[in-house]
Amino acid sequence: MLLKPQLSQDPTANVAGSSPVIHGHQPAAPAPVRRSLPSVSTGAVATVLLGGVVLTALLTAVAVSAISVAVAAVVLRSLLGSQHRR
Repeated sequence: MLLKPQLSQDPTANVAGSSPVIHGHQPAAPAPVRRSLPSVSTGAVATVLLGGVVLTALLTAVAVSAISVAVAAVVLRSLLGSQHRR
């Protein structure tokens, strides 16, 4: 037949630089090697957590103090303002 391509019967034949056709089952790629994480002592973790708790408590104290100062300033301004009007 004129339009049917002729395939080589030799499986090792390499046509125009293409890779040879491999028949059959190929083994799967090996699993990647798992690296262990660097060991971190429990004391270091506890120190970091304790530092975070202390910093959070300090930030909360500063925020509460700022709010109370703002409220006191508004109250004083209101009292002084009403005193000047009298």
